[in-house]
Amino acid sequence: MGTLVNYATEKGVALLTLYDPPVNAYTHEMFRELDGCILEARFDNDVHVIVVTGHGDKYFSAGANINMLRESDPTFKYYFCLHANETLSRLEQTPKLTIAAINGHAVGGGLEIALACDLRVAREGAYQIGLPEVNLGVLPGTGGTQRLSRLIGPSRAIELMVESTMLSVERAHLLGIVNKVWAAQDHDAFMRRVNEYAHEFTPPNRAAKAVGRVKRAVVSGFDMSLEQGLALERELQAELFASHDAEEGLLAFTQKRKPAFRGE
Repeated sequence: MGTLVNYATEKGVALLTLYDPPVNAYTHEMFRELDGCILEARFDNDVHVIVVTGHGDKYFSAGANINMLRESDPTFKYYFCLHANETLSRLEQTPKLTIAAINGHAVGGGLEIALACDLRVAREGAYQIGLPEVNLGVLPGTGGTQRLSRLIGPSRAIELMVESTMLSVERAHLLGIVNKVWAAQDHDAFMRRVNEYAHEFTPPNRAAKAVGRVKRAVVSGFDMSLEQGLALERELQAELFASHDAEEGLLAFTQKRKPAFRGE
């Protein structure tokens, strides 16, 4: 898809790799490529899970390129943040499961990318996770203030951001920022495990359409009233009841066999 975000697919999983060594800091150009990759995966009916990771074994992403921000005017900065918000919202709203494979430091905007994913799995190691933007006189401007507070609560999120706390992977896991921490011999071994995990949510192993609708019900319903959320849930359930996979799942249950889902 481009030079700053590598795009590859394998048996229902799309892998998006942020590629700008040594720290995978992002620019407007990288986000334009990331946006294109998200749309590519969204429109591909053979893709059921999207994995986002960073190149190498030291950095997931160090966030926005500081030199780019320092040299640009306020108008560019505003539209850069707006497009970044739109890109990550597109990732968040795509009705396919998204997984951030945190392979190294996830700092500032790097963590904000991971927060826009549904699940975050991290390789065990001595690297840091945090939103230290106040040290630069700014705030986490790519969704960090909103997504982190929704994830761990407003008071704890404010504390971490205003104190510029840099968390270990284990501490991030305890706080619920990271879902899983996996020991791996090297980067390749970690990514193989991530790939295996992602494939658990693809046909024939799982009803990918149901997985995607669970995501949509949670993400879209989170800010609705309970009544509105329940209405959305009913509509999504009705859609699933009409699917092949629901028919197969119910039939397999009565026949006491493992279902063979097709993602349809």
